[in-house]
Amino acid sequence: MLKLEVCCYGIDCALAAQTAGADRVELCAAPSEGGLTPSAGSLLQARETVSIPVHPLVRPRGGDFCFSDNEFRQIKDDVAWIRELGFPGVVVGILDVDGHIDIARMKQVMALCAGMEVTFHRAFDLCHNPLTALRQLTDLGVARILTSGQQQSAESGLPLLRELNQLTQGPIIMAGAGVRMSNLHKFVEAGLRELHSSASQRIASAMRYRKAGVSMTSVAETDEFSRACVDGDMVEAMKASLSLSFGSSASVA
Repeated sequence: MLKLEVCCYGIDCALAAQTAGADRVELCAAPSEGGLTPSAGSLLQARETVSIPVHPLVRPRGGDFCFSDNEFRQIKDDVAWIRELGFPGVVVGILDVDGHIDIARMKQVMALCAGMEVTFHRAFDLCHNPLTALRQLTDLGVARILTSGQQQSAESGLPLLRELNQLTQGPIIMAGAGVRMSNLHKFVEAGLRELHSSASQRIASAMRYRKAGVSMTSVAETDEFSRACVDGDMVEAMKASLSLSFGSSASVA
């Protein structure tokens, strides 16, 4: 079966993804940072209101994936609490100073994740040697690797994605970054069985009053009266396309 994971920056997005037929939600905060650990309130609401699998992201800050001792303690505390809340999976990734998988720290994380699926996130796309990293993550027992094939977009990274998918003897290779309706078929044709997309649209703020000249961000051109949210129609269309693709491949087989 082909699966679609939707990246959701909040509970409203997660519920929209669920209603539209998403198979799984990656729950995050801070889209401008590329995703950070969601708040306690988001996690609690997700457990109460979302019935499809939710895998929270654990990432204490933006930037690279080589973390200080304090940041690593924060990661472990977050993972432990997410497990205590009963989530079925978690999304995490740690590299060392040379761009390799930090085996020692990932072993500690994996021990804390006992009983949960672990997705190693796009830290994989910054690692030094993807084939070595695949072997190491296989040995660690991660369930899947979220990757763009070490390119800015997954479509550009298709050659490596295809190679990883052929080589893997454990982790599912899940394509993410720029996965959308228009290129969905390319990943299916490459043999990938799980895809990750934000499937988002910009929605306008409900505020009628718009204060000019005051910004909450250092990026002056940011529109603070609109935000990205999951486009339910897009998720539904992507799922329908994947279902047709799966039906076609099953018929051929």
